Amino acid sequence: EVLGMAGEDRRASVILPTNPFIEVTDTSAPTPNASPGAGASTTNGTPSPTEEIAMSWHTTGTKPPRVRNPSETQYADTEVEELMAMLRETESLEEQGDILQYLVDSQGLQFNTGMIENGHPVLVKDLLKSLYERACQQKMWGIVRHTAGMLGKRVEDLAKAVTDLLVRQKQVTVGMPPANEHTIVAPLPENELKSLIHQAYGDDESTAMLTQELLVYLAMFIRTEPQLFHEMLRLRVGLIIQVMATELSRTLICTGEEASEHLLNLSPFEMKNLLHHIMSGKEFAISSVGRGNFSVISCKSSRVSKKSQIGGLLNVDQTDGNDIMEPDRQGQWLRRRRLDGALNRVPRDFYPRVWQVLERCQGLVIEGKVLPQNLTQEMTPGELKFALAVETVLNTIPQPEYRQLIVEALMVLTLVTEYNVVASLGGLIAVEHLVHKANAIFLEDQ
Repeated sequence: EVLGMAGEDRRASVILPTNPFIEVTDTSAPTPNASPGAGASTTNGTPSPTEEIAMSWHTTGTKPPRVRNPSETQYADTEVEELMAMLRETESLEEQGDILQYLVDSQGLQFNTGMIENGHPVLVKDLLKSLYERACQQKMWGIVRHTAGMLGKRVEDLAKAVTDLLVRQKQVTVGMPPANEHTIVAPLPENELKSLIHQAYGDDESTAMLTQELLVYLAMFIRTEPQLFHEMLRLRVGLIIQVMATELSRTLICTGEEASEHLLNLSPFEMKNLLHHIMSGKEFAISSVGRGNFSVISCKSSRVSKKSQIGGLLNVDQTDGNDIMEPDRQGQWLRRRRLDGALNRVPRDFYPRVWQVLERCQGLVIEGKVLPQNLTQEMTPGELKFALAVETVLNTIPQPEYRQLIVEALMVLTLVTEYNVVASLGGLIAVEHLVHKANAIFLEDQ
């Protein structure tokens, strides 16, 4: 089933047209004589089982996101009949999702709930679809992403999005380093891509769906703003998600778990806007939050700033730079390194300059991995294969900010070769030792 593409049974999206990215539809054939989005009423006028449950799903507004409890432990001692009764009685879509999550994990999507609708048994999958549609209508995006993952849906044109990135010589990774990161180096069919993404994130259906969504946005950006991807060979979606949550945690002064909930509850437009701010490489801050609306302020060196409101249409205000408070410099370089490290962004001509360093030594050692000097005999300075060899070694470092420190240390070494300070740098150079020594000298000077 596809998010945004309904195939033969195309029907109107349940999401309002204000969503600029994705239409969420269901490709399954509707139940005969059933109205879209809800179960059909029985012939005697009494509500059908899915309608009875759906009646409690109308809420007056979006509640603040809450941390989802582990369903397996919460409902482990509860009988199925009792769970179905709780499902009918609760008014919380989050609790509905927790109960259905437990039923999917313990019984499966095809489990018969014991209810009958139009002479057909009601399965857990049917209730999950109904919850998904209600969440779409109420724009509860965290539940939309989670239920879409449980239903096995995928975003439209996922394979095309990944191919658009690959043909522009950008490798893509999904999952979190070091153990669960999977690299995509060649175009794959839709089903294989979806399977690979879900394999990378295990039981985390929400993050798997968010990964698909971000891949589509990245493909949009690389088609329209290719300059955002300069000096980036590999797009590590898992680290991008991590740094997005970290930015929310920092600016909203909340825990990492709460920041992840806020991130998953962003609308598609909000998510795309936040990703663009991170990809642009400019300093930004999320200045306020209320009822799910975030205000992202781009901090520029010029006297003109763009203020984009996440949660509504993009508003651009021209403001005197003196009216904007100077950002707190404490932790600013940590943020900068974390962002650049997560995006795998390197300085201009980084790889050819590393090639020149290798010419002057026997090799570079990074976290136990060696870049040998003979690479300079097998590859040219500007060859993509050499750049990927350097990236492979750098990506053994799981912490983005530490990876960026290693990149900066390598840039210092390139200055030694460019200015011919010495004719040879000697044997193997352990780059992390240079970073540790620099840190020790810094601490002594404090």
